[in-house]
Amino acid sequence: MEGYVFPNEIEVQWSLLIVLYPFITGLVAGAFVVSSLYHVFNIKALKPVASFSLLMALSFMFVAPMPLMAHLGRPERGFQIFLTPNFTSAMAGFGYIWLMYLILLLTETWLVFRRDIVRYSQTTSGIKGLIYQVLSLGRTDLSESARRADEKAIKVLAAVGIPAAALLHGYVGFLFGAIKANAWWSTPLMPIIFLLSAIVSGIALLIVMYIITMKLLKRPIDHDCVNSMARWLLVFLAFDLTIEGLEVLSMAYEAEHSWEVVSELITERIPVTYFGIQIVLGSLIPLAILGTLAAGQIRKEVIIPTVFAAAVLVMIGVFAMRWNVVIGGQLISKSMRGFTSYTPPLGGREGVLAAALFLALPFYIFSAITSFIPPWQRPTEDYGDGVETPTEAAPAWETSRGRIGGDF
Repeated sequence: MEGYVFPNEIEVQWSLLIVLYPFITGLVAGAFVVSSLYHVFNIKALKPVASFSLLMALSFMFVAPMPLMAHLGRPERGFQIFLTPNFTSAMAGFGYIWLMYLILLLTETWLVFRRDIVRYSQTTSGIKGLIYQVLSLGRTDLSESARRADEKAIKVLAAVGIPAAALLHGYVGFLFGAIKANAWWSTPLMPIIFLLSAIVSGIALLIVMYIITMKLLKRPIDHDCVNSMARWLLVFLAFDLTIEGLEVLSMAYEAEHSWEVVSELITERIPVTYFGIQIVLGSLIPLAILGTLAAGQIRKEVIIPTVFAAAVLVMIGVFAMRWNVVIGGQLISKSMRGFTSYTPPLGGREGVLAAALFLALPFYIFSAITSFIPPWQRPTEDYGDGVETPTEAAPAWETSRGRIGGDF
C-alpha cells in the first residue's frame, strides 16, 4: 500500500475468483465460435473438432457461474434472480444471459448427437441403455428427412449462437467498461477486448485439448484441422493485440488527469504480468510462432508441438489479461493518489486452491460427458445414414482405443 488510499480500499473486493469468472466464460464463447465456423460457414477443415468443441463449451458453461456465486457467499440464493428478476441490474443480467446460452448449447448439442444417442440406445443394455433412451427424448427417427431437419436446426442455432456468444462475453467487458469511477476500466473498447480475447482463449484451449485427447486415445491428429485452428488463432490474436494496443495508446494520447496513475500502474505496479506475461509471453511470442507457421517456415514434423506450445502461451496471456484488468484496476485508489496491493491466499473460499478446483472441474465434466457420447468416434459416421448399427458393435468408450472418461 502506498500513497493516499481510502480505508475501504485496503482490501481488494473482487479477488481471484472474479479473475477466473470471465476467463472461464471466455473459453465457452471461443469454443462455440469454432463449432459455428463449421456448422454455419462450412469450413471443412474444422469438422474433426466441431462436435468436440460443442461438448467442451458445454462443460465450461456449467462451471461458468460457480466462481461468481462462490465469491458472493450465498450461492443457494442465486436462483432468486430468476424468481424476482430485475432487468435494470447489469450484474443480474449475467444470470439471464447464462441461462439463455445454456439452453441454446444444450439444444444444439442434443441435435448434433441425437442420431448417435439413438444408435447407442439400440446397442447398449442396462442402466447406460436406459440413460440413452431418456436422452433420446423419444425421438428415434433416423430417416434421411429427420437428418436434414436436424441439420437445418443445428445451422440456425449455430448462427444464433454467434451473436449470443458475443453478448455473453461482451457483456462481461461491458460491466468493467461502464464503471466510470475507474480509469483503468472505463473505456468503450473494453467489451471488444474481452470478446476478442475470449475467442482467442477458446481456440487456444480447443487446440490443446484436441491434441492431448488424440494423444491419450492414440488416435491420429488431423494436421489440416490443427493448421486451420492455428490460422484462425493467428487472425483473432492479431486483432486482439491491436485493439489492446489502441486502448492504451488512446489513453496516452488523450493524457487525461488519470493517465499519470494509469501509466504508473502498468509500468511500476503490474509490469511483469502486463508487459512480461500478457504482451510478450502471451501475445508477441505466439504471434511470431503462428506467423512463421502460416508462412510455411516450420518443418512439418514439429508443427503439432509448436502450435501446442503457442496455444498454451496464449491461454497464459489471456489469464494474465484478466488478472491485469480485474486486480490491476482495483490497485488504483479512488483518490488517484495511491495504490494498494493484493496477493491471493493459498486456501480459503477465494484462494488459489479453490480457484484451481473450479478450473479443473470443467475437464472432469468433459470427461464424464464424453464417456457417454464420445465425439471422436461417431456411430452415425461409422455406419452411414439410415443403416442400423450392428448389435455387437460396442460404444467407443468400451474399446481400448476409445476410452478416456473411464467408468461413469
